[in-house]
Amino acid sequence: MILFKRLRWKNLLSTGNHFTEILLNGNANTLIVGTNGSGKSTMLDALCFGLFGKPFRNINKPNLLNSINGRDCIVEVEFSIGNKEYKIVRGIKPNVFEIYQDAVLLNQDAAVRDYQDYLERFILKLNYKSFTQIVILGSASFTPFMQLSAADRRAIIEDLLDIQIFSTMNSLVKERLSNNKDLIVAKKSEISLLQQKYELKKEHQDKLNEDKEAKVKEYEKEILLHRETIRSLCGEIDDLEQSKKTLTEICAKIPENEKKIAAFRKIESQIESKISKVGNDRSFYEHNADCPTCRQAITLEFKEGQLTELGTKEQELSKGLTELQTKITEQENIVLDLREKEKELSNVRVQIATTNTGVKGLNDTIKKIEKEIKELKTPKVNDTDLNELQTIQTQIEEAQEQLKELLNDKTYLDVASSLLKDTGIKTNIIKQYLPVINKLVNKYLTSMDFFVNFNLDESFKETIKSRHRDDFSYHNFSEGEKQRIDMGLMLTWRAVAKLKNSTNTNLLILDEVFDSSLDTSGTEDLMKILHTLDGVNLFVISHKGDILQDKFINTIKFEKVRNFSRIMK
Repeated sequence: MILFKRLRWKNLLSTGNHFTEILLNGNANTLIVGTNGSGKSTMLDALCFGLFGKPFRNINKPNLLNSINGRDCIVEVEFSIGNKEYKIVRGIKPNVFEIYQDAVLLNQDAAVRDYQDYLERFILKLNYKSFTQIVILGSASFTPFMQLSAADRRAIIEDLLDIQIFSTMNSLVKERLSNNKDLIVAKKSEISLLQQKYELKKEHQDKLNEDKEAKVKEYEKEILLHRETIRSLCGEIDDLEQSKKTLTEICAKIPENEKKIAAFRKIESQIESKISKVGNDRSFYEHNADCPTCRQAITLEFKEGQLTELGTKEQELSKGLTELQTKITEQENIVLDLREKEKELSNVRVQIATTNTGVKGLNDTIKKIEKEIKELKTPKVNDTDLNELQTIQTQIEEAQEQLKELLNDKTYLDVASSLLKDTGIKTNIIKQYLPVINKLVNKYLTSMDFFVNFNLDESFKETIKSRHRDDFSYHNFSEGEKQRIDMGLMLTWRAVAKLKNSTNTNLLILDEVFDSSLDTSGTEDLMKILHTLDGVNLFVISHKGDILQDKFINTIKFEKVRNFSRIMK
């Protein structure tokens, strides 16, 4: 079980340079309230960004950074699994991604993608999609299970049932099958070459002095053809090397252009900051009649002069900002073009390597043919020829035995591959759990006074029957009814996860669920269910603080002061 304990963040979205901290396992249920834009949903973005490197809402990563402070965005997530304590630290400007286990930093030699894969596969045993289905039910940038593709539905259920190992095993078997097929082809080729060599040797023995010269001439002609091909390929390599040199020189300009973009972005940030300050000054003169320092009245003439000056300055800055942004776009387009040249350079390098391999192969063939010519021109002793024939025959028999073993391995691997496909073992396991899943969903729907018969089949397609046995799909229902289905599925996934103890967690977050399509009856029914959940730390983000507050043990209220979000003390 994953026991989430603490979430901290700063310089994230509208949060300033002081840590905002929420204890995740402190209370059984917590209500989070605040006005629109106060930052109450930032918790979701912080949690998802800390764990998976991307926010819950549809926000580009650069836009997560607080635009006023412009750096030192940090998110920290603390949790435990069994007797191991974990802490994830992720940041922007500078970029940070650290995983601590029992206060010891894990090896960071791997690339960021591999590091993230390690976190999801071996620590959390959850990916982003599964996490949002089990832990978060939100109104923003959230795709309910019923709106996912069949493949995504399967992936989530495989995560829940902890059967991803079969997919990993299937990948390994496919790799072994591929290698096995390559070995079989190579072994058949080896046998064919040995048989050809045997026939040639036997022919040589039977016709020691017959057609020897013709055979040599044939080989020499073949060598000439191969050498002509090599000369042609070497010409192609020269052309490719020239292209490589030209493209390398072009691509060398990328850092310079990226440096320009970075410089422009810095200036852009400075101009935006100045525009913001001018706007604040203008707002002061528009809304104040007295000087806050000396308490003297500000004359109308002075105020109008200041407003005119500030307006002019704001226009100039805005114009400069627009011109700068045009330059940034131009430089970014240049970089995009250079990146395409980078791809072209990579293709050229592959072509060079491939052509060089071809030349080497032809040279190796020439050497083999020259060796054959030499053997043909060398007088043979009959006993020696007989011994060579016997040796080749033995080699053929050994190669055929090895081929037999490879074919047997292929049979076993084909069976294993068939079992490990989606239609194999995994489907049988899923079949066993589908009745449990359907029973749980219907239980939760009934608890919310939604009396339908919900059923997921083996393809994860839904059939929903009314009391009158009419067939419906998810999309036939109202938004409020859909939300009941979404909530029922989420509670079901948590129950299944608890049964498996693989993706079980204490954390459950509902974002504006009570604010959307749920009516009063639905709200009451949902609260009854939520109060029955054991071992859960529930967080509800809502605008209905006045209605819901008495139903929660703890309340956290967010406010925005001087454009910065914070928790009210």
